[in-house]
Amino acid sequence: MWEGWGVDEILYDRMPNFRHLRAFREVAASGSISQAATRVHLSQPAITQALAKLEGQLGAPMFVRSPGGMRVNELGQRFLSRVERALSLVRNGAREALRLGARRGGRGFSNFDQLATSAQLRALVAVARAGNFTLAAREAGVSQPSLHRAARDLERLSGLALFIKSAGGIEVTPAAEMLARSVRLAFAELAQGFAEIGETLGVDQGRIVVGTMPLARTFVLPSAINMLMESRPDVRFSVIDGPYDDLLHGLRHGDIDVLVGALRIPVPIDDVVQEELFRDPLAVVGRAGHPLCRQGAIGRDDLAAYPWVVARRGTPTRRHFEALFAGVSEPSSIVEASSLVLIRGLLTGSDRLTLISTHQIRHEQEMGLLAPLPVDSAGTVRPIGTTCRRDWRPTGTQSAFLDCLRRAGELATAQP
Repeated sequence: MWEGWGVDEILYDRMPNFRHLRAFREVAASGSISQAATRVHLSQPAITQALAKLEGQLGAPMFVRSPGGMRVNELGQRFLSRVERALSLVRNGAREALRLGARRGGRGFSNFDQLATSAQLRALVAVARAGNFTLAAREAGVSQPSLHRAARDLERLSGLALFIKSAGGIEVTPAAEMLARSVRLAFAELAQGFAEIGETLGVDQGRIVVGTMPLARTFVLPSAINMLMESRPDVRFSVIDGPYDDLLHGLRHGDIDVLVGALRIPVPIDDVVQEELFRDPLAVVGRAGHPLCRQGAIGRDDLAAYPWVVARRGTPTRRHFEALFAGVSEPSSIVEASSLVLIRGLLTGSDRLTLISTHQIRHEQEMGLLAPLPVDSAGTVRPIGTTCRRDWRPTGTQSAFLDCLRRAGELATAQP
């Protein structure tokens, strides 16, 4: 019975055998087990068994079987497109790895992606993530000798140096890093495929992984999640927050499906796309009853006289803070923070100020804890939206979630 697939479940628990996936693709192309057997160098009984196991994992048949051969059914066609994308990612990653890496004495196979096993690819990704064979084996739930052997077998198969010993453990070479990223994206593609089959079978227990930046956590993301779960209560969400660069790395490596928060202008790299949901101005905010609340005109010298809580360097909000004090001395007392809980505590317990979206302090305003000051914040408008991989093809549930985010953005725009 299909129980819901995420990337980590694909990676560690229920990885489809890549040879089985190749066999599935060849049977779909030829309509014949005997022809596929010749192409993938497996026996006919092995391919029959492979298809049966794959259909068991999916929870439904993928072929219409008849005396004249085998024809892919509608479900099989959907899954086939995901398999082809996954195998293409591994193939392209292998080619790039061969281009980047130095092959040792001509050893290894130029088509090693066709020969690599799931265990070898899984070992590569696990070591690339953990930087240590022991930690990687623990994460993967296999013995250290087994994982070490699989990783080294992939090295021999490719003829590439993939792992280098370092003071901190193991470092992956540029070739290995390229290959690991492609393999990770292939695993994500397979997770999408299993989730789509589940949706079609009425078992919508897929997982959506969202990387979130500060603004999205207080209104937009909670609203969108609640909207989706009204109609799809079995969907599982995994919400990850952290610095933008870390979240972008997770998105590009297939660990995260979508980022929600302040967009970067220009787009930081060409393999992601951004969609604006709404525009959000910033405000200078302090505790309710702050001394500046009673002051008429507030100048930059007045603001600089108070301590501040600011966003970390490189973020859009920090750049607006720096622009606010361009040409004059910035406040001397500054705390860098991104946690709204910490910011609230610092502001309510002192006369500190911050530059923040009024959407983020919506609840604090309603409770009478924080208040925006009458400071002209023209020029601080930021686009808020989603960031996805350029070639990402969302499942039906993920597409519905993107629609919910768009509706939440419309609600945010409508708020005073």
